[in-house]
Amino acid sequence: MSALLSQYAAGSAVACEPVEQGLLNRGYRLRTTRGRYFLKHHFDPDTADPAAIERRHRATQRLADLGVPVAPPLAGRDGRTVAVVGGHAYALHPWIEGRHRHGGQLTPEQCARLGALLGAVHAALERVMPPKGRTRPATSPHPVRSADPTATFALIDELLTRVRRHRPADSFDELARHRLLERRALLEQHAHRRPPNGARVGWVHGDFHPFNLLYQGDAPAAIVDWDRLGVQPRAEEAVRAAAIFFVRPAGALDLPKVRAYARAYRRAAGATPSELAAAVHRVWWERLNDFWMLRWHYERGDTRADPQFPAASALAVWWTREYETVCDAFAG
Repeated sequence: MSALLSQYAAGSAVACEPVEQGLLNRGYRLRTTRGRYFLKHHFDPDTADPAAIERRHRATQRLADLGVPVAPPLAGRDGRTVAVVGGHAYALHPWIEGRHRHGGQLTPEQCARLGALLGAVHAALERVMPPKGRTRPATSPHPVRSADPTATFALIDELLTRVRRHRPADSFDELARHRLLERRALLEQHAHRRPPNGARVGWVHGDFHPFNLLYQGDAPAAIVDWDRLGVQPRAEEAVRAAAIFFVRPAGALDLPKVRAYARAYRRAAGATPSELAAAVHRVWWERLNDFWMLRWHYERGDTRADPQFPAASALAVWWTREYETVCDAFAG
């Protein structure tokens, strides 16, 4: 810690406590002789390259200059925002006092404010980020491959084998087996609805969900964790975020809140109803084919995402049944 803090004008450490939220990187609540900070250990090898972190840091500073609520990192004595100590990359951010709020804690007006915020983020990123490549604008069409159900069927079989072999069997195994068999039946029924490749893309946050947004009272105070900043289908980020913010414990979406959120997003981002409808279809298909929580559990022995699995796995089933109603909530 002393070697790390020596690279900043942040004083000496008084207390350092881990922040529990976060699946890929490690965060700490740091108190020094000069104040309070958030210390981020960039641990995930996919996003831990110091040069790439510095580029993301510059982007957040440009967003802050436009008034987007973010928490840009502090610069060290050498002017850099990434400190490498013992081969590991760290960044020091100002501590933002606030709390996370799930969609169930938001009023319809606050849901609209959330949608407008994400739309403003997408619009601001279009202003501050360079085009992806020299000639293609950041919002140009780009081939985005949809999941291949043939590969998904093979993955389901592999996961079912892992579930059967798990000892001692428990309630998670029982639910996993039920959802895998159910999902296979749904995919067999809907395989012909695989979306075509291609979607309109732009710069996105990449991981917009309740644990990456801090509130102070009723107002968003800071969007954090920009590790997944990149060029992706923008409307799909809006749909994907809503499916996290507004999913109920039983696996249904709170559609009145989704509608308020989506209308505000479309206005702020300049997105059309048809763009949102196409995004709903692609994210629905993605959910039908996605088993990352089960892969973490059975392939990596990592159970941190287990509490999310019941609602997330039920959502894919409910979404399939209520497909038209969900589309209308996002695009109507």
